[in-house]
Amino acid sequence: MYKIKKTKEADENLLELEETKHFHKRLKAVRKTLGLLETNPRHPSLRTHKYETLSKREYEVFEAYAENNTPGAYRVFWRYGPGAKEITILAITPHP
Repeated sequence: MYKIKKTKEADENLLELEETKHFHKRLKAVRKTLGLLETNPRHPSLRTHKYETLSKREYEVFEAYAENNTPGAYRVFWRYGPGAKEITILAITPHP
């Protein structure tokens, strides 16, 4: 089990979803994704993969799917750490 931490940006992204009434379905999908990341970041439904363009020398950035086959589908960007058994959510954004 991993402890989930969020950056300020990720907190703001989540708050925006919570405050937008017509995003209820998307919010539910994002919350499910966060729950799966907490228990198993390699869960097949997350389709987790390294996101090369954001990965730095200090750490690797991963992308997990909250939605799929949906216009503007939401993605969760995250990394392992900073501590052991911790995952930091960097951003929760729609796919361009």
